[in-house]
Amino acid sequence: MLDTTVRTETPEGVDLHLHPAGPLERARAWMIDQLLRLGIYALVSFVLGLLGQFGWGLALVVVFLVEWFYPVYFELFHGGATPGKMALGLHAIQDNGAPLEWRGALLRNLLRAADFLPFLYGLGLVVMVLTGRFQRLGDLAAGTLVVYDTERHDQRDSGVQGTLPPPVPLSLEEQQAVLAFAERGGQLSPQRRAELAAVLAPLLPAGAPEPETALHRLANWYRGQGMAEAEP
Repeated sequence: MLDTTVRTETPEGVDLHLHPAGPLERARAWMIDQLLRLGIYALVSFVLGLLGQFGWGLALVVVFLVEWFYPVYFELFHGGATPGKMALGLHAIQDNGAPLEWRGALLRNLLRAADFLPFLYGLGLVVMVLTGRFQRLGDLAAGTLVVYDTERHDQRDSGVQGTLPPPVPLSLEEQQAVLAFAERGGQLSPQRRAELAAVLAPLLPAGAPEPETALHRLANWYRGQGMAEAEP
């Protein structure tokens, strides 16, 4: 298996393969949302501050509501994604693969106060690393996951052309590993791609190009492009 994949089955009997988002991507999404919130706070404070003490009191109420219910609103009414998550192709769902419910959205965000301890989500980061599915305390309590938008990700094109037949028939698990590398490479750093390519390099034929390019061509073969090229 390459990185973390969660397999779950829906009540209708459909298998889902989910890719939980790690701490770095979730931190980037949080920073985008935090900047948006700060912009809202600045605008509200400027406008309502013109009303004097009453305006400042009203501004504090607005800040409180935005701080606590900004993520709840977006996650409930925009497919489980705040603007920060939307920008990075992430969304929150129930851990059984179902769409996020209002109880889950409310609970996972109310518990952000605990995850934030002792500062900057220190406790939440420790819990995310220990769970293996990157769930912070709020996610564990609410039964939720933050995952990559698979449809959006699968539409990414590596740009690598051509195919490369496998040197020997690969097992189903090996084929899935090659395809997973090709599909998810755009989400990884160059260093991580090189590391994973080195793990999969033994699957490549002798004399193949550098591992990353060769793996993409091997993935193209398993997608059926190799058979298409062989047709007259």
